[in-house]
Amino acid sequence: MERKKATDFPQELLNLFDRYVHGDVSRREFLDGAKKFAVGGLTATAIWESLRPNYAWAEQVPKNDSRLKTEYATVPSPQGNGSVRGYLVRPANASGKLPGVLVVHENRGLNPYIEDVARRLGVANFMAFAPDGLTSVGGYPGDDEKGGELFGKVDRPKMTEDFVAAARWLKARPDSTGKVGVVGFCFGGGITNTLAVKMGADLAAAVPFYGGQPSAADTANIKAPLLIHYGSLDTRVNAGWPAFEEALKANKVTYAAHVYEGANHGFHNDTTPRYDEAAAKVAWQRTLDHFNKYLRG
Repeated sequence: MERKKATDFPQELLNLFDRYVHGDVSRREFLDGAKKFAVGGLTATAIWESLRPNYAWAEQVPKNDSRLKTEYATVPSPQGNGSVRGYLVRPANASGKLPGVLVVHENRGLNPYIEDVARRLGVANFMAFAPDGLTSVGGYPGDDEKGGELFGKVDRPKMTEDFVAAARWLKARPDSTGKVGVVGFCFGGGITNTLAVKMGADLAAAVPFYGGQPSAADTANIKAPLLIHYGSLDTRVNAGWPAFEEALKANKVTYAAHVYEGANHGFHNDTTPRYDEAAAKVAWQRTLDHFNKYLRG
């Protein structure tokens, strides 16, 4: 399928798709709403298909890249769902211990895009672990639609504890320096903020991409330096930013925030038309710089 850009679609349609992805409207409601944009022989279903992820686009670092050692590992999570499985990526020729980065997926589970993000961190000389929040319901099913359905069935507080357990496991590994950061996208951006709250000084750096914000009271517990990324068109998530920024300032949390002009929610995800290449590249370089600064010191 030919790759489309966000600018190929009316913003109203992208906003409707965002609501569908986050469970605010059903697929049927999305298709009904998309009908008015179905012109020139295009159907609402074809529009839906063109907005869905295409994983062939995501592979920036091949699965069998010789620079990396990759495996799946299962981590105990007694406070969560018992255990959580994830994708562990390490540089193949690492000498000595490495800082770790936890990679937290969107509300679809551990899909190929998130695994590729973990590999991107691996080639940047970090040990990366990407847990699958769907472990307790059989794991990511290979399809984002089904993943979204399964996601709704997982006990949310327990899933959060699974990510905490994964971060602590990564931090305690014998090949880890003990310095751990977290990066997450969408749902994972919210979890990134939550881990910063829950782990306090045990977390060395956090990078939420378009993540939901914690309360002012919870923000007081954040000790990790934050690098915060938002898309300017993502009004749903951005609405929570002014209060969060006020709380960060009040609690003297070290942070930098960037709002990428003309970028949508999900702009880093290179499997969908919402991907914004220019914004994604700048945001990713800033992310690596943040982790290099705070995890290698």
